[in-house]
Amino acid sequence: MSVRRLAPDPVQPASFAFTPANENWIDQQIAKYPAGRQASAVIPLLWKAQEQEGWVSRAVIETVARRLGMAPMRVLEVATFYTMFNLQPVGEYFVQLCGTTPCALRGAEALKKVCQDVIGPQSTVTADGKLSWLEVECLGACCNAPMAQINVDYYEDLTPENFRQLLDDLRHGRPTKPGPQNGRSGSEPEGGGETLKDKALYDGSMIGAGDWQKRVIEQRKAAAEAAAAKAAAEAEAKKAAEAEAEAKKAEATPAAVAAKPATETAAAGRPKPSEPAQPTSAAQDTPAAAGKPKATRSRAKPAKSGDKPTE
Repeated sequence: MSVRRLAPDPVQPASFAFTPANENWIDQQIAKYPAGRQASAVIPLLWKAQEQEGWVSRAVIETVARRLGMAPMRVLEVATFYTMFNLQPVGEYFVQLCGTTPCALRGAEALKKVCQDVIGPQSTVTADGKLSWLEVECLGACCNAPMAQINVDYYEDLTPENFRQLLDDLRHGRPTKPGPQNGRSGSEPEGGGETLKDKALYDGSMIGAGDWQKRVIEQRKAAAEAAAAKAAAEAEAKKAAEAEAEAKKAEATPAAVAAKPATETAAAGRPKPSEPAQPTSAAQDTPAAAGKPKATRSRAKPAKSGDKPTE
């Protein structure tokens, strides 16, 4: 990254002040930030000063620092870091010529020679104050290389001939047209686009066959009717489900349960142990136990006096 320094003292102005309109604009910008955070507006203020003066001088930095309650060194750090701020005086038309690889491969070196011939060395302003130039890094228009940014406009597809003519038009106040300078539209191939040449492909006149507008209307109508029928069916199903839920809820009330016959309410089950039919032993529940005679016990009669004991 190149070192960026302020312009020499002989070209530095003694003072700087924002115009009343810009002062009003600055008040609006500072109001966007909480109290004590007005330093966040340093970049907008530097940019507004550059719009007013064309470049950022030491007086601009000091004025912005006082306006925002910052140390001048903090503002200087911002101004020297961002290459969008011009630290040297520039002409009425400031030419930023891209010199990185895509533009270099497409003839940027020849454009530098034009700048040197017409304007002079980099960072110098012509005697009439109209033009100055600087080589910069990629400006993001590689499809239309080589190119240059002049003030806020891009001029693309430059050649030494049309670039020289462009600078002459700017110097003498003649109108210019930003964008490609070779007649092509945007970033289309040179000579014009190769697709969608037939307007009928995108003006709607060839969509389908017959009266396509009527067909589209009918399709939209059919889709709306289908959506309405679906919504009605869903509403009917929801209504039926709610009715069924209400019926089940009504059947579960104590009054409804009491009104039902006993055969519906009583649950089938095995007899209780206290009932006579209940077997006394779990073994007697088996089929084999059902056919066996019950075992009986004989009671011994008490012996009377005079009876002989049995043997």
